[in-house]
Amino acid sequence: MTETRYPKIPPYKTGPFGKCPRCGQGHMFKGFLTIRDKCDVCDLDYSFADPADGPAFFVICFGCVPSVALAIWIEIAYTAPYWVHLFTSLPFLLLTCIPPLRPLKGWLVASEFFYKAGEGRLANPQSPAGEPGRPVKETG
Repeated sequence: MTETRYPKIPPYKTGPFGKCPRCGQGHMFKGFLTIRDKCDVCDLDYSFADPADGPAFFVICFGCVPSVALAIWIEIAYTAPYWVHLFTSLPFLLLTCIPPLRPLKGWLVASEFFYKAGEGRLANPQSPAGEPGRPVKETG
């Protein structure tokens, strides 16, 4: 059985475009934010992918905060009625929060693959390196 070697592709070249972080060809998503089980080209298993709330955190920091600041500025500067916010603040909020979620999630998944990030494990100092073990109790 021959093992195919893939070049290391930086996360910014695959993730934001929803491409497989290993081959750069297959699709990572099967819906808007749902990650596939595996790549449809190179069969990379995406079970390692767990960006958790990372994309939402970045969107809140860089999308929602400016949107809310704009809404507050419109309210203070113009004492705007609700319908003005309906046609200005709400669309701006939706446009700065929803579209960036997918590219950010793709980038985070690709970064996890590229940097071999994984869930932290405690290792027992008496066990061989790399083997998960139980934490050692300190005595004394």
